[in-house]
Amino acid sequence: MMDKITVTGMVINATPVGDFDKRIVLLTKERGKIAAFAKGARRPKSTLMAGTRPFTFGEFEVYEGRTSYNIMSVNAKNYFDDLSRDVEGACYGFYFLELADYYGRENVDGRETLNLLYQSFRALLKPNLKNILIRRIFELKIMTINGEYPEMYKCIGCGKDKDKFYYSVQSAGLVCEKCMDKRGGLRDINVSTIYTFQYVISSGIEKLYTFDVSDEVMKEFSDIMNKHMKMYIDGEFKSLELIDGISWLK
Repeated sequence: MMDKITVTGMVINATPVGDFDKRIVLLTKERGKIAAFAKGARRPKSTLMAGTRPFTFGEFEVYEGRTSYNIMSVNAKNYFDDLSRDVEGACYGFYFLELADYYGRENVDGRETLNLLYQSFRALLKPNLKNILIRRIFELKIMTINGEYPEMYKCIGCGKDKDKFYYSVQSAGLVCEKCMDKRGGLRDINVSTIYTFQYVISSGIEKLYTFDVSDEVMKEFSDIMNKHMKMYIDGEFKSLELIDGISWLK
């Protein structure tokens, strides 16, 4: 007998299957990342059509078969329609979904990442917040959740927590003047940039999008995140090409 369960989650991917069905990927609180089939979801009058689109957050009633889940009903709490209608915001949103998909695993608690997605989508809808800052905060926080954040509290060589610090790209962390000769890929780093990293790493998700940074710090934050992600993330994200294209047009 197949077990029917209800999970709280978000649609992070949806692809057509056959003439009328969909295969969706859900990030859920209870079971992490799961794939499920939504039969008939592409039919014009299907009750599953709206609730199986990317960005949809809510409760999903599914039954678990031997090899897959199947969607029975959706109680959507938020479709993030305003985000879908904003070209730039939607590109960032899809990028966040791709990162969540990359890190997601079945039967691994998805609570933090799901909350991060939800709060980040809300942030993208706020006109006073820069999308590039939201992106970098999201990238750092999802890597923090998965244990891949840089050491920004003390020297990775001797453990000293107060000094003039440099950042080692190769070692992914701070280096003091005493230890700098033993590390490669060093670069200067602004104290305000260090504080920005520390705040994102240590803060609760609800408090992430409550600050702004100078252009200098933003550039440094972005440069370090780009290099750090290249070291830890083995994947390409289609949405980044769209984001880069939009940035070039501005």
